[in-house]
Amino acid sequence: MEIAPLPPNETDRLKALDSYKILDTAAEKGFDDLTALAAYICGTPIALVSLVDANRQWFKSRFGIEATETPKELAFCAHAILQPDEPLIITNALEDERFVDNPLVISGPNIRFYAGTPLVTADGFALGTLCAIDTIPRNLSPEQIEALRRLGRQVLSQMELRINLVNLENNIIQRQQVEEDLRRSNQNLAHTLQKLKYTQAKLIHGEKMSSLGQLVAGIAHEINNPINFIYGNLNHVGDNIQDLLELVHLYRQNYPEPDSDIKEKSEAIDFPFLAEDLSKILSSMKVGTNRIRQIVLSLRNFSRLDEAEKKSVDIHTGIDSALLILQHRLEAKGLHSGIQVIKQYGNLPLVDCFPGHLNQVFMNILLNAIDALEDSLINKSDLKIRIRTVYSRSGYVVVRIADNGLGIPESIRKRIFDPFFTTKPIGKGTGLGLSISYQIVVNKHGGVLKYLSKLGKGTEFWIEIPCEKETKAPTSLPTLLI
Repeated sequence: MEIAPLPPNETDRLKALDSYKILDTAAEKGFDDLTALAAYICGTPIALVSLVDANRQWFKSRFGIEATETPKELAFCAHAILQPDEPLIITNALEDERFVDNPLVISGPNIRFYAGTPLVTADGFALGTLCAIDTIPRNLSPEQIEALRRLGRQVLSQMELRINLVNLENNIIQRQQVEEDLRRSNQNLAHTLQKLKYTQAKLIHGEKMSSLGQLVAGIAHEINNPINFIYGNLNHVGDNIQDLLELVHLYRQNYPEPDSDIKEKSEAIDFPFLAEDLSKILSSMKVGTNRIRQIVLSLRNFSRLDEAEKKSVDIHTGIDSALLILQHRLEAKGLHSGIQVIKQYGNLPLVDCFPGHLNQVFMNILLNAIDALEDSLINKSDLKIRIRTVYSRSGYVVVRIADNGLGIPESIRKRIFDPFFTTKPIGKGTGLGLSISYQIVVNKHGGVLKYLSKLGKGTEFWIEIPCEKETKAPTSLPTLLI
């Protein structure tokens, strides 16, 4: 038995064979149809698509035989690939010295006839053969040989198609992986952008509130000193004026006929009216200064924005301070007769919180409620804001602020807590109010901020703040709205 020598381009040939990724793969109908057709055309009981690697010939497709491979030194195909331009035809293996004592000839499958056309790539590498085998000597007609060659080219085309499909599938998998990576990257970028927006909003809000707190505290302090001086001296002024009036009264009793100059001056200033009006002026001044003192107190309470530590405070004080500061927005003016504020305060414990920040939440939500009511003036005249507070369940204080405005449109409800999202005209809103409020309630206090809105009926914001102390309070209130 003569062992076939290696082709001169064996190293490159093996690389080319490996590039097709076909060795040891499952049977495929496209190849099986071609081997069956080759056996039929050649009239042989056996046909194979044989691929020759470094150590064996492996059958990608087989017809009429059970074996899947043989050693390379026994392979007829190892000889066929040495002449890639012509088929190898062995009419009787017993008469060919190369194969006369080949175990495949002298024992099963007892090969006598072999016809193999090389499977040659475009680069000239013979990877194997499409071969027809018989157990008896025979010949093929030129037409059969040409048909076998054409079928061999179809086998190679099938291999090309197969590797192209494999590459395409790999490309699709890679593209899907790239798309998945891009999707995850986009999600990460969106998450990062959201975090940046929240950070930017927090920085803007912190700087704004710090400056505002200092400004409000400064103004409150500067107003507080002189107004306390005025308020504290009004009683003394009243007493002094009363003493002067009594002195004048004594003069008039003892000197009923004053000089002409005094009489003329008395008539010119309308002394009786002046004496009566002075007490009224003093009373009005007391009311006004007391009002200013209340506003200053609210400003000082509201200005606690830079307090870094939690404090136990009365939530109602913060709400009342915000309402007092917003009083000018609630009063009747223009097209509406004012906004009615209905307060339904429950029996609440002191809440351990950051009071200045929580005051800002109340301010933001009340401002939004006022804006919503002003926007609904065309459709409504009875404008109301209802504020309910209750210790709803163990460990939580609930503040519910509802308005009877037009409600929030469905299209924007998912975005109202996004930083910088606003439906207000430029210059009227920054889009930070509700976003910052959400961060203050949820992130800073571990609470809950949610809302319920019905078009045409209004919106209710629900604020829950953790509170350790328990009280006996109602566990629920009627749902929505005004």
